Amino acid sequence: MSDKELDEDAPIFAIAVAAELSNMHPQTLRQYDRLGLVVPARTQGGSRRYSSRHVQQLREVARLSSEGMSLPAIARLLALEERVHELARRVTDLERQLMAERQSRPGARVFAAGATGSVVTLRHGARVRRATDVVLWRPHGLLDRDDDGRAR
Repeated sequence: MSDKELDEDAPIFAIAVAAELSNMHPQTLRQYDRLGLVVPARTQGGSRRYSSRHVQQLREVARLSSEGMSLPAIARLLALEERVHELARRVTDLERQLMAERQSRPGARVFAAGATGSVVTLRHGARVRRATDVVLWRPHGLLDRDDDGRAR
């Protein structure tokens, strides 16, 4: 993140500012906090601090509520959106870790299974020679049986 980007999760707005940005009364924000709809961060002194994402959520709550959606339904929707946000953050972190791993090990070896099932190391860019042998596979429980029903 560059210096010019604002972290949407940074708790920077006091309740009065968040209320003004979301076009709500501060008491409404306190009620939503008590209900668990939009739960801001707290300072050491206990004051509420809202992020820009919280303000977006407050606007969404107001819109959904004005369309007739119940507060419990809105709470569930916000919880699901939060989960999606967490998963997207996790995917971004994992992609960053994968990129770092790839960059730290250029030319890492590639492995394949040999004809006998052994592990074979390949050079980067090498292709596996395909075998054309036909192998008959039978599940362990389905053996050939003689006329008396005994396994052969």
